[in-house]
Amino acid sequence: MNLEQLRRAGVSDRRTRRLCGPGGPWRRLHPGVVLLRNTAPTRQQLLHALLVRYGSKVVITGADALQAHGVKCEAGDIRLLVPDHCRVAACEGVRVARTARLPDPVVVDGLPFAPPARATLDLARTEPDPARIRHLVTLPLYWGLCSRQELLLELDEGPQRGSAAVRRVLRDLDEAPIQAHGLATRILELAPLPPPSWDQTICDRRGRRLGEADAWWDEIGLAWQYRCTPGPGGGFSHLALAATGIVLVRCTIRQLRQVPNEVAQELARAFGEASRTPRPKVRAIPLTPEGDAA
Repeated sequence: MNLEQLRRAGVSDRRTRRLCGPGGPWRRLHPGVVLLRNTAPTRQQLLHALLVRYGSKVVITGADALQAHGVKCEAGDIRLLVPDHCRVAACEGVRVARTARLPDPVVVDGLPFAPPARATLDLARTEPDPARIRHLVTLPLYWGLCSRQELLLELDEGPQRGSAAVRRVLRDLDEAPIQAHGLATRILELAPLPPPSWDQTICDRRGRRLGEADAWWDEIGLAWQYRCTPGPGGGFSHLALAATGIVLVRCTIRQLRQVPNEVAQELARAFGEASRTPRPKVRAIPLTPEGDAA
């Protein structure tokens, strides 16, 4: 709460100072902002307190915004966007950026958050490490929140400082496998299965390549292919995989997106079948991962 709200409730400034003092039941979070308890504030309470301090036109961006959109990522510093005419002082653990392009916020649990593309690029532009930039820009693709083209458009319309490295990463990024992997991961949340190994080359006992599995359960010999397109080595033969006794589930990316429950049910059925049959005499070798947002 701010001091004005407390005054209207009949609490004087002097009493507020005493209640926020050592051993008191309240805690002062910012000048004029009080938490009506003396416990460590949660992340949500910190965000609400910053809105009270900086005003209703503030938009929360960065990792907090991505988390609000459903992305699993580390929080780090709180990042705020404020109108460029505002003069505000940042505080510890908070980064404040003045902007002439304040985005229309997406309100989640009463808090205004930047859209996914803007939140991602507000993080990526300040990151010097190309590997870290790649990880950040794959997050909204992996979680199906925006496309590579939307990221490029936001990059073009925003500040150019720090954008060159991000543009290089986006230019070389293939979004299709990243999006497909994100969809597949969310389907596995619907199926009661142990986690698989991703992107495996399946070989026979002599090490001869038989084909690829987008997901592979090694203990029972279950393979899942959801990107049925030829690969760099001439593609794969699902018939060669099935001939070894591998239980194989095949589907398209469109099915991942449109009928996830049906795909999850088929995976569960196939897992049961593979568990009841002898494991095929094959071995798996990891491929180079296509994306790193998982």
